[in-house]
Amino acid sequence: MADALLIRPVQPSDADVWKRMREALWPSAPGEHAGEIARYFSGVRLDPAEVLLACLGSGAVVGFIELSIRSHAASCDPGRVAFVEGWFVNEDTRGRGVGAALMAAAQEWGRANRCTELASDAEIGNSGSITAHRALGFAEVDRVVCFRKEI
Repeated sequence: MADALLIRPVQPSDADVWKRMREALWPSAPGEHAGEIARYFSGVRLDPAEVLLACLGSGAVVGFIELSIRSHAASCDPGRVAFVEGWFVNEDTRGRGVGAALMAAAQEWGRANRCTELASDAEIGNSGSITAHRALGFAEVDRVVCFRKEI
């Protein structure tokens, strides 16, 4: 990556850019992300427990990773598992090491929080995310198809 890259914790002044990236990753009803972000900054920090941003040398925020600690995840030992709840890099910055830097910071965060495993998931049709996870050393451990029926 030509520009310097800084991975840092999200700050209240980042709320708008974080919301924009969340909306790109998880389209939702108006106001949903703003409410979750407000709760995070008010101190309700369980899911996610930590949010890290990727910033270029110019200060532009180009990605984020949301992390939590779960008691279990597929094929992980029960206990404290660092879990990637969300991972996003702006489309125009992908393929330049930003996602890898965010994931490396996630691993360090997990170690600092007494976790010995880092887990994540991806939608079954999200081949880009699946490929990125594999490229970063994740092993696929399960596939699930969820169903719903109105009654």
